[in-house]
Amino acid sequence: MFKSHLTSILYSLAIIVAAFALGNAIMNRNKPDNVISVTGLGEINFTSDLIVWEGSFARQDMDMKAASAALNSDKATIEKYLIAKGLDKKSLVFSSISVENLTTYRYGSNGEVVGQDFAGYKLTQSVEITSSKIDQVEEVSRNITELINEGIQLNSQAPRYYYTKLADLKLSLVSKATKDARERAEKIAEESGSHIDKLTTAQMGIIQITGQNSGEDYSWGGAYNTSSREKTASITMKLNYKLD
Repeated sequence: MFKSHLTSILYSLAIIVAAFALGNAIMNRNKPDNVISVTGLGEINFTSDLIVWEGSFARQDMDMKAASAALNSDKATIEKYLIAKGLDKKSLVFSSISVENLTTYRYGSNGEVVGQDFAGYKLTQSVEITSSKIDQVEEVSRNITELINEGIQLNSQAPRYYYTKLADLKLSLVSKATKDARERAEKIAEESGSHIDKLTTAQMGIIQITGQNSGEDYSWGGAYNTSSREKTASITMKLNYKLD
């Protein structure tokens, strides 16, 4: 009899211990991790160190050889003009020549098209400048109409601006964003009476490059402004810290 009561008591104690352990496990599982998540921002203003400018010119004639000779003469004049403005010859790249057959339409008495006639050849070529001499190229892009006096009609595009040290810039941005995030985490932890412990995870955002004071929107894939000489680069860092 005593042995039977002892077995019942031990069995009951085992059930109680198991229930306590299970309940404690559920409580621990549902208890949120003591983690703080913060996002830091890194921003740097910088000046572009490379400029790209492009213009195109054309000649038209009923005879292709005559049009080609005129275009070659324009090319020589343009090259001489650009070098005189302080640009290096090696920074000039002339494209291959494109040829277009021109036609004119003939119309009937009712305005309908009744045929077309050959109107000559149009030869077009472009010149592109890639240079670190930003001031000189900007001046060329503004004053290229001076070539009109030489009988050349050159269509100018807006300059594009780039930065050749983006890798170094990105490292500086990440450093700034990480420092900003840590300072935010320390401040939040201090306000809650805690201290940050170890960093658990870090997630870097996409670099955004916009014109300074331009009000440009950020892009999910990353913005990359090429129209402004003065730019602002920014990046975010999301950090998760454990609190002690």
